[in-house]
Amino acid sequence: MIAKFLSNKRSTLMAAAMVSCLGAGMAQAAVDEVHFLIPGGAGGGWDGTARGTGEVLTKSGLVSTASYENMSGGGGGKAIAHLIETADQAKDTLMVNSTPIVIRSLSKVFPQSFRDLTPIAATIGDYAAFVVPANSKYQKFEELVADYKTNPRSVSVAGGSSRGGMDHLVAAMAFKAAGADPRRVKYIAYDAGGKAMAGMLSGETQVLSTGFSEALALANAGEVRILAMTGDERSPAAADVPTLKELGYDASFVNWRGFFGAPGLSETQADEFASTLEKMYSTDEWSVVRDRNGWTEIFKPRAQFVSFLEQQEKVVGDLMRELGFLQ
Repeated sequence: MIAKFLSNKRSTLMAAAMVSCLGAGMAQAAVDEVHFLIPGGAGGGWDGTARGTGEVLTKSGLVSTASYENMSGGGGGKAIAHLIETADQAKDTLMVNSTPIVIRSLSKVFPQSFRDLTPIAATIGDYAAFVVPANSKYQKFEELVADYKTNPRSVSVAGGSSRGGMDHLVAAMAFKAAGADPRRVKYIAYDAGGKAMAGMLSGETQVLSTGFSEALALANAGEVRILAMTGDERSPAAADVPTLKELGYDASFVNWRGFFGAPGLSETQADEFASTLEKMYSTDEWSVVRDRNGWTEIFKPRAQFVSFLEQQEKVVGDLMRELGFLQ
């Protein structure tokens, strides 16, 4: 009888311990499920951001499960329209996006803007950089500016976005800050960043306007030299690369990436999403994924994110109007 009692007692204690552990695990998960909507194809920046974020959230236990859906089309407009149309059934959905939602909305590539969604938070960013071949005559960005001021047509700028797109606008912004005419940028648009880099290395252009993380990979391979980057301060990843600001040009730019919820999402749910993303930064899993991808942290939740978007819309819009891309 005593043995049977002890056996039953042990079973009860074990069961209680298992329930306790399960309860603790469930309590740790701030959000039960997140469905990531990705406005582009597999392998792109949006895809990598969504899947990397989901990896961190699930492995750290902040989210129980994560699923992913790639929906290309309309420069990101197809996914935006889908999220708006299915808002009532999309309370667990986070759509990843970045600076192009501002540029393409201004350009009327699609009729919606960030105001038609529920901004949750900007989470990571990538600064822009100006890159030349390792054997280029340009050792400093100031030398490039001097040639541009003398003869703008002598400086061809390669980029992986269309005319009026991000790479073009960043180059125009930099030359404008240097006191030159931004409308005279000889911008050569390529189908993607890799093709733009190849065009520059083959001598088709003198300089490449691209993302800082992409520029770092090229510089580390010894193929290029980075003349300047658009952060507010130098990056520890390339401490020898000056910022435009420290060179005396009052310009900075970051291509943020972040997440939006469906329109009509409750304040409670939106705050819960933002809080979960904030907790992500203190996990070991985040350090691994962040460093693997070379991401910069720029957490801006809810109201801060909206203010940031409004300011970027104004700055980008003014520049696009000055360049003739907007009326």
